[in-house]
Amino acid sequence: MSVESSGAKKGTEATGGAGAERPAAAKGSVSAQGAAAAKAGAPAVKLGTYAKNTWCPGCGNFAVLNAIKAVFQDLIAGGTRREDIVVVADIGCSSKIMDYIGVNSFDSLHGRAIPTAVGVKLANPGLTVVVHVGDGGAYAEGLEHLIFAAQRNADITVIVHDNGVYGLTIGQAGPMTPPGYKGRSTPYGSESTPFNPLELLHVAGATWLGRGYTHGIPLLKKLYREAIAHPGFGLVDTLQVCVTFRNMYEEYNERVYELEGHDPRDETAALAKIREWDYASDGPVALGHFLTRERPVFAEGFARYGGAVDVEAAVAEVFAELA
Repeated sequence: MSVESSGAKKGTEATGGAGAERPAAAKGSVSAQGAAAAKAGAPAVKLGTYAKNTWCPGCGNFAVLNAIKAVFQDLIAGGTRREDIVVVADIGCSSKIMDYIGVNSFDSLHGRAIPTAVGVKLANPGLTVVVHVGDGGAYAEGLEHLIFAAQRNADITVIVHDNGVYGLTIGQAGPMTPPGYKGRSTPYGSESTPFNPLELLHVAGATWLGRGYTHGIPLLKKLYREAIAHPGFGLVDTLQVCVTFRNMYEEYNERVYELEGHDPRDETAALAKIREWDYASDGPVALGHFLTRERPVFAEGFARYGGAVDVEAAVAEVFAELA
């Protein structure tokens, strides 16, 4: 991964890679110059790569890729430096997305993308850090990291490619697989019942929650854009269809609907909408922005140290005491 020093957001300044100070830019903001360029019809920066795409034809990941690339292009047009965008992923079909987007990226272990992303953000708060993980990496192997990132209100955006199956390992049941699913690991039908991840994160203290569907790119772009702009932890549970092992297009098309007239600042109403579907039943599936809260962002208080602490000396002192 190549992550350069960047300008900080929210009114602070940081030192650039060449040692020069640059004006700060708010996370997800659009500068006057960038907005003027975009309005003038300036061509969007190309974010493609040389990597050959190996997703199955019809995979929902294509919609996620198209949506997030468009959002990144808008950010760059608005003044965000391309090198200040970092995608963090782990293992799985979802994580291949970082091979197909020409921004900085970090390939983590399975289930460890979220703590890696938090570390990247702490090391350089001026970066826009976006995590792409599957439901296995987020809601199984990485669940403990996800909960504490939400509780602390870490300033990262988590996009979960939620297809309810481990696609890369040829259709094994996962944390979001409904009862009765027959796959390689459950030939007679899964005995497990999925939990509601958005309800869990609501209780954990998440400050921005939404749900999208890969048969609706305009809504995905809107949700990804808002989640990235949110100061703090944001998560979009994306119902990403795996056409090979769990094709849910027909079922979702019949049941999904977009929220209208919903106030995401009403926590009680948000929880009611989140609980409307339990990820196992055939009930209606709400899509959109469920919840927004305002809480202090994790590690903003670190700025009060202002470089006054000599980290190397402090570490040396600790090791000296242990010797």
